[in-house]
Amino acid sequence: MTDPATGADASRLWHRLSGTSVLLDGFHALKHAVRFGAEVLVAVAVDRKAALALAEELAPDVRDALDALLTEVTQAEYAALVPRPHPTAVAALAVRPSREANLARLARAGRTAPVVVLDDPRHLGNAGAVIRLAAGFGATGVVTTGTLDPWHPTVVRGGAGLHFATAVERLDVAELPPGPLFALDPEGDDIRGVELPDDAVLAFGSERSGLSAGLRARADRLVALPMRPQVSSYNLATSVAMTLYHWSLTGGAAPGQDRP
Repeated sequence: MTDPATGADASRLWHRLSGTSVLLDGFHALKHAVRFGAEVLVAVAVDRKAALALAEELAPDVRDALDALLTEVTQAEYAALVPRPHPTAVAALAVRPSREANLARLARAGRTAPVVVLDDPRHLGNAGAVIRLAAGFGATGVVTTGTLDPWHPTVVRGGAGLHFATAVERLDVAELPPGPLFALDPEGDDIRGVELPDDAVLAFGSERSGLSAGLRARADRLVALPMRPQVSSYNLATSVAMTLYHWSLTGGAAPGQDRP
């Protein structure tokens, strides 16, 4: 990282890099990105001392790294750098992980955790929430189809920087990683009677339209979450959480076990 000496230096570096870098919006996004090995190019805080105190309290493992990264800026300088100021008044820019490395990780034989597929999602916040919980379950990655950019700043904000803890990419249905594809659909088999293997590809339809015809045709099996009659649907992130929890009970690695 270039170590800017002043807030003005940091602002100039930020403006030079912002078009090609990942925006880490808020303390927790920066904390997680650092924790999972992101290459942070520039990081700023309106109150550097308060940010480091927060790190001391909530993330002592990255406190020294943040001490080396953070440059204090004025409130006006900070507001000029981010589209929507975060309550912690912390922000950073990081290098997006290599697409080639992510694709290799997603396609690796013998995966020990599923890949989550969001089929043509429409809501940026929902996509971010899915990436956050997928990282928490140790999923191999999250793939989106369709037009939504899974690295959009709003998605990264919703994911709290945990894009760096799992492989996040956008692919066409024909490009999905290998592995048995289980697609969530109300007409599928009750998931409670299904064992989800560790190398499963778990596909979820869009919030409005459900599964696309192409993904449904490619699915090896349709499975359904238990739902009370007359309730129309679950939130997308809730559906993913329920499915990954079921996987963790039926085929998942032990809690806390590292997964490649």
